[in-house]
Amino acid sequence: MAIVLFAVSAFSQRVFIDGDTNWHVAAGRWILAHRMVPATDPFSYTFAGRPWIAHEWLSEVLMALAYRIAGWSGVVLFIGVCAGLAYAMIAAELRLWLGPVGQVIGLALSFAVLEPFLYARPHIVATPVLVFWTCRLLAARRAGRAPPLELAPLMVLWANLHASFIFGLGLIGPFALEALVENEDKLRALRDWAVFGVVSTAFALATPQGFRGLTFPFMVLGMKVLPSILEWRGANFQSPTLFEGAMLATLFLGLWRGVRVPPFRLLLLVALIHMALQHVRQEEILGALGPLLLGEPFGRAFHATRAGTRLDLPGGWKPRWRIPNAMVAGGLAVVAAGVAVTRLAIPLVRTDNANVPVSALAQVPPALMRQHMFNEYAFGGYLIFKGARPFIDGRADMYGDDFVNEYLTIAGGGEPDLDDAFRRWNITWTILGPREPLVGVLDHRPGWRRLYSDAYAVVQVRDDALPPASAPAAARAHARSPTSGGAR
Repeated sequence: MAIVLFAVSAFSQRVFIDGDTNWHVAAGRWILAHRMVPATDPFSYTFAGRPWIAHEWLSEVLMALAYRIAGWSGVVLFIGVCAGLAYAMIAAELRLWLGPVGQVIGLALSFAVLEPFLYARPHIVATPVLVFWTCRLLAARRAGRAPPLELAPLMVLWANLHASFIFGLGLIGPFALEALVENEDKLRALRDWAVFGVVSTAFALATPQGFRGLTFPFMVLGMKVLPSILEWRGANFQSPTLFEGAMLATLFLGLWRGVRVPPFRLLLLVALIHMALQHVRQEEILGALGPLLLGEPFGRAFHATRAGTRLDLPGGWKPRWRIPNAMVAGGLAVVAAGVAVTRLAIPLVRTDNANVPVSALAQVPPALMRQHMFNEYAFGGYLIFKGARPFIDGRADMYGDDFVNEYLTIAGGGEPDLDDAFRRWNITWTILGPREPLVGVLDHRPGWRRLYSDAYAVVQVRDDALPPASAPAAARAHARSPTSGGAR
């Protein structure tokens, strides 16, 4: 199953559907070139030199190294390895409690939730750490002790990969409360889990941001513009989704077999569901951790009648990991190597999508590219990767509520804010999605023309900003554009 996920990542253009992939790689290249983590914005022209918390810097460096070694093929293979590793650990945990059929069902439901989030972004790089950390907390509870302090330094890695490390710290609380209630020696349980929590938090401070790294995730959650960003919107069930199907299937199986989840783990599961319903991007965390929390309760419910099974052993039981025999392991290695070699042998060509305007940007003259633009929010990452300085990009946490709201007003064609912003920022060209209201406004505004348009992007330019050599070509492109005269 992990090999399947690896192959899906290696050969799916969907891995690149998110525009932020591009600025993450660009940020990693910047860090490698300057040998430092940026403290101010080096990419946009609107916020150049202002403070920026590059909280995912290590993931970005790893992605940039993969790109340096093998181009975009290297990036997808790296992401595939991370996703496959996380999935393999989920499978190993389920195997402790479920038979083959139960494992397949659990992994299939997990895959249904995880696959839509298989983007080349830092959250996938950090997912193996999230799964490993949770598995170690579960193993500690099975052994009736606190996690070993040797686990705590993992926070140094996690805190520099992705902001989800804060959730890893939060996981300590429910398991510590469970240990406090169930252990006879409550003072010892409280002491051991508290020490582990404090040491883990101390290691989480080992980032370029220090204490600000701990508060950063909460600052993002407090932003008022989150509902305007697709991945931060709430779940929508107006049309069937894989997430909804996985949730309903789990609910059906649980109620059918009378699954009993320990109270503190149930509270944790409810919190995960709340997060997933509140923000779409949190569905990935539920997809990764849900099977880990439910594996044992489902195993006990489905195999309750099996006397003398390992499920009936006392809490001190430790899992017996079984490594596949040489033939199976060798076969899997050959398949994985075959996937990697095939991916490297076939050039990976980036294609247009709603977040990456490859063709449109290729039509912009270099002289125009160096001038101030107004761009689609989702296009910002690709613009940064190509060396342009965008008006805005996917780092909404850096731009803040006021600036993002200003962008939304301008993109909506709002006047007089539009004229004021164009004068203030000296905007001479735009690159937007065809449905943005501003596209229609500029189509009818004297002194502006279309330079290029397709199904994904429209480039419009002020007449006096267009290089003379490009003017005739722009006129021809405007004349043959099927949407000339207005697009809303």
